[in-house]
Amino acid sequence: MMAEHHADILWLRNGQDFLNQRYSRKHLLRFDGGIEVAGSSSPHIVPLPMSEAAAIDPEEAFVASLSSCHMLWFLSIAAQQRFCVDRYADAAVGEMGANAEGKTAMLRVTLRPEVVFSGAHQPSPAQIAQMHHAAHEACFIANSVKTEVCCQPVMHMGQALS
Repeated sequence: MMAEHHADILWLRNGQDFLNQRYSRKHLLRFDGGIEVAGSSSPHIVPLPMSEAAAIDPEEAFVASLSSCHMLWFLSIAAQQRFCVDRYADAAVGEMGANAEGKTAMLRVTLRPEVVFSGAHQPSPAQIAQMHHAAHEACFIANSVKTEVCCQPVMHMGQALS
């Protein structure tokens, strides 16, 4: 085994009407580095007020995990190839629906990374596409799921993003 990664999840009933399903789905996600984040079911799945719209739901966390893993690999690959990245932003989207077995699942995650490079050594569009492909192939999370993961980079050649 390479490594273990831990997350503690804590939910408390706090006197709510559990048996009639009138309870909050808000809970606490605590990660091994010490950060705590509010979690909840998605308001798309469990209506408000039983869900907490401001909290992270599992579907959002799944999309963010794929996006973050891809970004970390991309940054590493760009650095290895001596391309200086100044900014990386991704507006990732996950699409839910019925899978081939008729179960609700995350059918597709589309990454839309926008990367700004600086310096004289600038990658070509083909090199950027190759780095994204290599990042996808290396991503531990993408290698762990059945969901189709797409990457649609948004390229701004020689332009700074505001």
